[in-house]
Amino acid sequence: MDLSNLKYAPGSRRGNKRVGRGEGSGHGCTAGRGNKGQKSRSGSKRRDWFEGGQMPLQRRLPKFGFYHYRKVVYQIVNVGDLNRIENKTEITPEVLQEAGLIKHANRPIKLLGDGNLKKKFNVKVHAISKSAKEQVEKLGGTVKLL
Repeated sequence: MDLSNLKYAPGSRRGNKRVGRGEGSGHGCTAGRGNKGQKSRSGSKRRDWFEGGQMPLQRRLPKFGFYHYRKVVYQIVNVGDLNRIENKTEITPEVLQEAGLIKHANRPIKLLGDGNLKKKFNVKVHAISKSAKEQVEKLGGTVKLL
């Protein structure tokens, strides 16, 4: 006994239903499709989402919202958070990522003026608020936009 000798158990497999082979076969005439109607015709196909001609769901539901394809989403860093950075005078996206203040160094960063700055920093970010710029420059630091 090996794999080449295996056979299905008797009665476990049924042959194909051969339709349209004459009245005597029991599957002649309409070949099991019933009388008339869309599904009785040859070439009949309908998509899964077809609803019989009624207004489709996607057209019945209200539309809303707007997607601005050029919208710039900034990662926000507050001036007060910069105090956590030690042994650095130049603040770049890579430095902010190492400090855990942002997740991605390659995405735009905006510096906001919440909190108080205690050290002098040279900041390189993509955008900065007016109050944050004032705080950085008040302590003798510089701001450069990337």
